[in-house]
Amino acid sequence: IFIFGFSAWPILYYVRSGAITLAATNGFNFILSIIGLNLYNEIHFFVIHRIMHLPFFMKHVHRIHHRSLVPTLTSVYSFHPLEALLLSAVPLCLSWMVPLEPLAIMVYPVSSIVLNFSGHCNYRFWKMPGPKFFQLGTRHNEHHTRGKSHFGFASSLLDNLYKRLL
Repeated sequence: IFIFGFSAWPILYYVRSGAITLAATNGFNFILSIIGLNLYNEIHFFVIHRIMHLPFFMKHVHRIHHRSLVPTLTSVYSFHPLEALLLSAVPLCLSWMVPLEPLAIMVYPVSSIVLNFSGHCNYRFWKMPGPKFFQLGTRHNEHHTRGKSHFGFASSLLDNLYKRLL
């Protein structure tokens, strides 16, 4: 929690030093920034999560999170400090690519934690017929028991794309 809580400090530093700029504060930029942060998070999380499943990182870093074979709400914060640092860097990484609205940077962690809790509460939210590519993280339970699939955060789109490319 400590590492995630301080992830905005580097952004503040780089804004004050002029290295990155923020988007103008308005509703349109707020919505675009929240959408952008969540889309980028899906890619960022997938890549970091795949790396964490390489033998070295699984043995020394990610196994802390996988001690919970059945995910719980408390396992949301069960991370090695290196993994927490990498996963909390979403706003910082995206702010180097596009200007983000300041309020969105502050609100984004709330949307992220809500999705994270949904993936660790052992309840499948999406029971409607149709495409299941957006499961709100509910496939994460299967990931903890098997560890061979479902590396995405809130969607299985990147998992499916990754399987097709291999």
